[in-house]
Amino acid sequence: QVQLVESGGGMAQPGGSLRLSCAASGFPIYNFIIGWFRQAPGKEREGVSCINTRTGSTFYTDSVKDRFTISGDNRRYTVYLQMNNLRPEDTATYYCAAGPIDSSCQGPASFGSWGQGTQVTVSS
Repeated sequence: QVQLVESGGGMAQPGGSLRLSCAASGFPIYNFIIGWFRQAPGKEREGVSCINTRTGSTFYTDSVKDRFTISGDNRRYTVYLQMNNLRPEDTATYYCAAGPIDSSCQGPASFGSWGQGTQVTVSS
């Protein structure tokens, strides 16, 4: 079972930036879908962005397109989420997750390994 550890969360002002990191261990990350999900209190877990570590293809939910960028560094077994132009609505606990290569970023149930989460708070 791949193990995932998130870091990089914190507080940011609206319009600010944060960079989240997801470090993987146990298995190489280049044959998985690695996703970033977020969950705010009282809301369902939402797929934010995913990357196919085999092909490099990416997915972004509409609300973060052109603001967030997902990338992977296979050498370091790490996936990043660069978050720019943050909005208060981005406030949530962010989780990284790993799933089979055919996982859907819109279906959290298909991801079998999850990190512990990192809190992102956007406020003035």
